[in-house]
Amino acid sequence: MKNVPTVNVDRPSQSIGERIYLVPVIKGLGVTLRHFLRNLFGQRDVATIQYPEVKRQYSERLRGRHILTTKEDGSLRCVACYMCETICPADCIHIEAEEDPEATVEWEKRPRVFEIDLLRCVFCGYCVDACPKQAIIMSREHEMAFETRDEAVVGIGELRQKGPIDKEDLGYRPYF
Repeated sequence: MKNVPTVNVDRPSQSIGERIYLVPVIKGLGVTLRHFLRNLFGQRDVATIQYPEVKRQYSERLRGRHILTTKEDGSLRCVACYMCETICPADCIHIEAEEDPEATVEWEKRPRVFEIDLLRCVFCGYCVDACPKQAIIMSREHEMAFETRDEAVVGIGELRQKGPIDKEDLGYRPYF
């Protein structure tokens, strides 16, 4: 082996406050105190909003909670083709199909189980893009709270369209 020359690196000398991290902590507390006082005395450029009373304006393309749309007769548009389940990058959609007894075509299916785990969902909108029947859309509702993990797994009952959908209530839709 060759002898590799060693290189000495001169480090700047640190004060005792820097060695025990006192100076960075004091600087951080100074920034926090500055923001606190600015929020307390109400300057106009404050980023904080009073949430329950004041709602932030979001884009009209916001992707929120999913909705399973229905036909005029009240049945689901979904034909259980598994395209939304296949394309989902978070693997949060679970579908089980069954034969549709009211169908005009003998091989038509409908979902017996259609579940979305909203804690795993990344709200990317790929399921809306993939659906050939426009059976799944996304609303602009993004305020969701769950006490248990089981409440976050929503089925057909919670996803089904309830009444007419207002245009301003719809979120991301790729073809409109």
